[in-house]
Amino acid sequence: MFDLDLLSIILPAFAAGLLVLSTHVVLGSQVLKRGIIFIDLAIAQVAALGAIIAHTQHEIEHLPYSNVWMPALFALMGAGVIAWLSKRMADELEAMIGCFYVLSAVAAMLLLASDPHGSEMLNQLMSGQILWVNWSQLVLPAIVSLLVLGTIAIKPSWLEGAGFYLLFALVITLSVELVGVYLVFSSLILPALAVNKYSGKAKWAWAYVVGVAGYGAGLILSASLDLPSGAAIVATLALSAILFRLLHGLFFDSSSIKKVSANS
Repeated sequence: MFDLDLLSIILPAFAAGLLVLSTHVVLGSQVLKRGIIFIDLAIAQVAALGAIIAHTQHEIEHLPYSNVWMPALFALMGAGVIAWLSKRMADELEAMIGCFYVLSAVAAMLLLASDPHGSEMLNQLMSGQILWVNWSQLVLPAIVSLLVLGTIAIKPSWLEGAGFYLLFALVITLSVELVGVYLVFSSLILPALAVNKYSGKAKWAWAYVVGVAGYGAGLILSASLDLPSGAAIVATLALSAILFRLLHGLFFDSSSIKKVSANS
């Protein structure tokens, strides 16, 4: 059964989910539009590689905020490489992004091979530890999210140009720290995919509804049944997206049939 005392844990975790969704829904729709589905996995993995290097290199680990600027530096470099490839190898871009992801993942495994806590760290970066997020950890992501959303609102052309990669790298860096690689991918793709066939004015609003429902249900299931939080949220996000697609298809088809009948 759900224990109300768990609210002190769930509320900051849910707030972290809302922060992630605030930017990922917008960027995820752009990812689908560009057809570069695995860019989020690749950049997230590169950011994770930066975090691992900061952890394994002791001279870097002791520098102030190395757990923030090292992943950010790697994510920005990765985004720069992909932006460069998009102009010169557009027809092979998705394949190159996939290679980028695999090489980053392999590099991370090799770096942590001799670390006694390597397996634990790798699992934390991939699956995340969203249930253990505290309010103080949300300050920097909240500021960056506001800046990114403000930039998109003032300069929407950034989503279409090379500025997209800069915004993407900044957002992914902080999201990986909060929720892990798997949830970063799911937060970007699943809400955007849920509303991909929806053409109404409330498209993004529905995408946020799908995301919020997925995070809320996943956190409650995780806390109530002692399930891995990242895996539970990915599963409920997927279920939320599927339900929306099914309901949208049902009502869309019904309205289409009615229109055809009325015209007849």
